[in-house]
Amino acid sequence: MIPKEMEQRIVRYGDLIPCRTAFIDAHTPGSDKKENFTIIGAGVSESADQHVHIKDTPGFNIGAAGQPPKCRNSLHSHRTAEVFFVLKGRWRFFWGLYGDAGEVVLEEGDIINIPTGIFRGFENIGNDYGMIMAVLGGDDAGGGVIWAPQVIDDAQAHGLVLGENGRLYNTKAGDHLPSDMSAMPLLTDEELKAFPELPAKDVVPNHVARYLDMVALSQKEPARVIGPHSMLPDRPGFEVDFLTALSLEGEMQLSDRHNVLMGMRGHWYVDCDGGKCTLAPGDTMAIPPGLAYKISPAMSGECSLFRVANTDDPAGATARLL
Repeated sequence: MIPKEMEQRIVRYGDLIPCRTAFIDAHTPGSDKKENFTIIGAGVSESADQHVHIKDTPGFNIGAAGQPPKCRNSLHSHRTAEVFFVLKGRWRFFWGLYGDAGEVVLEEGDIINIPTGIFRGFENIGNDYGMIMAVLGGDDAGGGVIWAPQVIDDAQAHGLVLGENGRLYNTKAGDHLPSDMSAMPLLTDEELKAFPELPAKDVVPNHVARYLDMVALSQKEPARVIGPHSMLPDRPGFEVDFLTALSLEGEMQLSDRHNVLMGMRGHWYVDCDGGKCTLAPGDTMAIPPGLAYKISPAMSGECSLFRVANTDDPAGATARLL
C-alpha cells in the first residue's frame, strides 16, 4: 500500500500534462510541435496554460521537453543553470547567436550542464518522439527566458508577441498587448556582445557526461555528476548524482536537503513513510528534508536514476565556462 502523502510527491511519466503553447516559438514552423512539461516548480513557461504538477520548489525546478523528430527548441539563454538528460531519443544541442558556434549530440542517459550566458537550442534528431528532462537553477528559474532577437521577430510574424511582463499574446486569436504595456524589447547589438560564441572544444569536455561513463563510475558508490569534485565541476545551486543497482547506499538515507529522484532506466522501489512505491523511467519523486528513505531495484536487469539535491550555493552564478 502506498501512503497518500507519498504518492502526492510522485509525478508519473504517464501522467505528465503537456503545454503546446509554453513559449514564444509555439507557432514558428519547425518548433510548433514541441511539448513542454513543468514537473516541480513554476519553471520558465510564458503561457498561463502551463500545468504545474508540484508547485513547491526545492531551490531548483524540474521540467521536461518532448518533441517529435526534426522539431527544435529555438535559441534562448538563461541566467541560471539549465541541465538536461536524455530520457528518450537522440538529441542535438547547439549554441551561439545563430546556433552555429558549436554543437554536441547526446544519446539516452547522457547529461549536459549548459553554460549560462550563451544562446542555446536543441533538436530531436532521432526517428521517434523524444523526451529530455531538465533541471533549472533557482526557485524562480532565473527570471525567465532571454530569446535571440530573430526568434522574437519570427514569432511575431506568426502571431505571437511577448509582453514586457513575460507573457505571450496570440494576436491571431484576438489577443493584444494591454494598452499600458510594451512588447519585450529586442537585445541591442551592445547587449548581444555579452553572449559569447563558444566552440565545442571549450564546452563539451567540462559540460557533458556520457551515460556509459557514469555507469562505470557508479559500480561501488553513486557517481557525482554535477557539484564540487564531480564529473562536471560546478556549483549551480544543486548537485546531481547518478545511481545504479551497484552503487546503492544500502541503508535508510536521511538528508537535511531536498532530494529529487528521477528514473532513467529500470524500475526502483522507494521505501519511506512506512510504505513502498515503485519508480519507472521518467517518473519524478520529491523527498523533503528530514524524511528517511531507501531505494532498491524492483527487478533484475539494468537500473539507473539521477538524484538532485539543493545546496546553499547561489543559483545565479552557475555553469560558467570552465
